[in-house]
Formats: sequence, C-alpha cells, structure tokens
Amino acid sequence: MNLPNAKEARKRTDNKVDVYYDKYQIPASIKNVGKGKKYLLLTYGCQMNVHDSENIAGIMEEMGYQRTETMEDSNIIIINTCAIRENAHNKVIGILGRIKKLKETKKDLITIVGGCMPQEEKIALMFEEKYKWIDIVLGTHNIYELPLLLEKTMQDRKQNIEVYSIEGDIIESLPAKRDSQYKAWVNIQYGCDKFCSYCIVPYTRGKQRSRLAKDILEEVRNLKEQGYQEVTLLGQNVNAYGKDLNDGYGMADLLRDTANTGIARIRFVTSHPWDFTDEMIDVIAQNKNIMPYIHLPIQSGSNNILKRMNRLYTVEEYKKLYYKLKDKIPGVSITTDIIVGFPNETEEDFEETIKVYEELKYDLAYTFIYSKREGTPASVMPDKVSQEEKEERLQRLNQVVNKYALESNLKYVDKVVPVLIEGPSDKNDKVMGYTETMKLVNIKASRENIGKIKNVRITEAKTWSLEGVLEDD
Repeated sequence: MNLPNAKEARKRTDNKVDVYYDKYQIPASIKNVGKGKKYLLLTYGCQMNVHDSENIAGIMEEMGYQRTETMEDSNIIIINTCAIRENAHNKVIGILGRIKKLKETKKDLITIVGGCMPQEEKIALMFEEKYKWIDIVLGTHNIYELPLLLEKTMQDRKQNIEVYSIEGDIIESLPAKRDSQYKAWVNIQYGCDKFCSYCIVPYTRGKQRSRLAKDILEEVRNLKEQGYQEVTLLGQNVNAYGKDLNDGYGMADLLRDTANTGIARIRFVTSHPWDFTDEMIDVIAQNKNIMPYIHLPIQSGSNNILKRMNRLYTVEEYKKLYYKLKDKIPGVSITTDIIVGFPNETEEDFEETIKVYEELKYDLAYTFIYSKREGTPASVMPDKVSQEEKEERLQRLNQVVNKYALESNLKYVDKVVPVLIEGPSDKNDKVMGYTETMKLVNIKASRENIGKIKNVRITEAKTWSLEGVLEDD
C-alpha cells in the first residue's frame, strides 16, 4: 500500500525524467479475465482526464472487458476523478454512495477510484478509513499498473491503495480506446511547475515533463493513417513544451513538425500566457492546418489578484500578447478562463475584470467561482467576501460573456466556413461539428457527412452555437 504525501508532492528537483516503453504489461494470467464481463467508466474533469479515461478503456478492453453505460450491468465500476473544484469532488462522493448501495447486493462488483482526487493526502486517507469497500485506489502516475492491481484484488479481495507522490516519469505504449473516430487527444506534456496559488494540479500531476517529439509525431502520423481529421496537442501548459528537455526544441518546433505531417486540423490546449512566444505565433499564422483558435486563460483582470494568484504576468503584458495574436493570425478566435471571488477580491478588482473583458471582447469565457483547495497557498488566504457576493459577481460577468459570445457568433451569419462534422446533433435530425475557430454548428444534413470536413453556410447565430446548411459541393 502506498499513500500520497502532500510534502513530497510539492518537491521539484533536477532529476532526469525516465521514458518507459515497456512498463505497461498485462500478466498472462489475466489476459482474458474480462471475457463476458462489462465495465462502467465515469469521468470527471479536464481534457487530460478524458484522455486518461481513453487509456483506461484501452487497458480494460485489452483484458477482454466490454463497456457498459449502466451500473447494474457492470462487473467493474471505474471512477476517474477531478480535484480542481469542490463541485467535481462532491459529485464523486455522491456517486460513491450509489455504488456502495449496489455493492451490498452485488457482492462480486469491483470498484476502482483513480485520477486526481486520490492524489490528495486527505482524500486518500478518507478512502482508507471510511470507504474500505472501494477495492482499488490509484492515482495519476500509475494507470499502467491497473492490470496488476486488478489481479491482486481478485486474489486477496483486500483494498489496494497505490498512489504515488512523485515528480513522475513518462509511460509510453499505453493503449487507447478513443471516444471519437475523427478527432483525437495527443498528450505532449504532463504535470505543471507554475504553482498558481489556487491550483492543485502541480500537486496531483507532478512536475512538468515533455514527451519526446519522435513519439508525439509518430502518434500523429498513425492517427492520420487511421483516418483521423484532427488532433489536439494536450498538456497542463503546452506552451512550455520542451523546456525540461533542454535540447532547444520547443512548442513552435513541435507545432511546425506536426503541421508537416499533413493532418487536416491541429489544435492545442491549455496555454499559459507566460510561455507564448512570437515564434509560436508565426508558426500558427503560417500553417493552415493549425487552427486559428487560442484558449488563453487570463483568470482575472486585476493586477492585484493576478499577483496573489502567482500568474507571473500583468494585465498589460497579457493584453500585449492578445493583440499580437489578433494582428498576426487571420480570423483568430480567442477564449479564456476567469475566476471570480478569489480570496478578498474587492469590488474594484472585479470591475477591472469586467473592464478588460469589455475591451478584449472574447469569443467565449469559461467562468468559475473560486474553489478552495486544501494544500494550496490560496486556501489559507483571508477572505471576507461572502458567497452571495461571489455568486452575484459571477452572474454579472456571465451577462457580459453572453453579450460578446452572441456578438462574435453574429459575424458568421451568411458566411461559408469549413466544419468537421463529428456526429448527430441533439437538435432534431441535424448533425453537429466545429468550425476552424471552435464554433459549434448544428447543420441540416444527413449522417453520411459525419467524419468529413464540409463547407457550411451559417444561417443563424445563437449565444452558444450556430445553425447552418451544407453548401453545394
């Protein structure tokens, strides 16, 4: 049994990051253990968690399990958790209550909890003390050990907690059962060294470590050969890709080489403004298959708050980068993240955020009330702002977000834009997809167009989406 340690999770050294190509193995004894059995996989959190779940699904199906969407039909229930906000934490606790009740009658049910929540020392201890019926608890660093843990659990039927507070290595060759046949996540980097004062990720995901370019590019080429149209290069801070490799090869180089694979569409998330270089901007502008869409979190429009968030830039520096992106990348759309109600955020601080938003007029923003995460510096900061005031500020901010989201979308009406059609829409008999600038479009078209990039004439704009029809080929 290995329990996480908060002090160890904070450590950062110059120790070499090892890359392993053979750590993931399925013992012969359980190679087909899942034959005739089913697993349910529940995922909470960011894109990294979504892709982690694709790896988990790949591992389960290599052992013979088939996926199900119902608890009652499952032999194994896996919860891939998120720790970044209290809401995600509460959802997991709620679902665990349902599983416990099911397990009282379904004695052979195996329950697995993984992801970021177990990486928190307090949470792992809670699982050990109060949730002894959970069979396996693992973290973000050892998904590859799932077959071994499953074998052990089947043998001894005791709770196995294996969560490591380590800086982390890179485990290649994990299988992936991808959610889409047309677009794919591609990890380029793990962990984070930025230590924003409100964020738990550096403690749950380990230090910043980049995959080797040759492994990334091989994965992209394989996806292209399999018919994938789009890849999203994924990391906690993708712009810092390569800094830890110390070989002079950075994100601009990786973007250029990925574009040269010829895959139709390339995106990347998430960007930290601190590491966004002029060379990156030039590469994006020069390559048509790198999509003109940038997600660039600002988090606050107040320099006072940004400093206490440890965001490493000022509003003025951020705006300089924003306008450079707008000037150099034709038709670029920019979205952002904003946290309201950071400890002791004043009304003046909040008004600064509104002022910046009114100036920059983002295409969209993902907005949140600050969520206290134990173990982060912000969690011990004094805070006299009431929850009611924070909620009121969020409503005021969202009114501005909605205003400019609609204003941005209205610019697309009567334009013809290429859309990657991804699947059926939940709007009647339509299909749906995304423009190059990441606008959701519901399209009056047949399902035979799914998986193709088609020219679409935009007929109507709504706050969160567009409506369109296929343009004649």
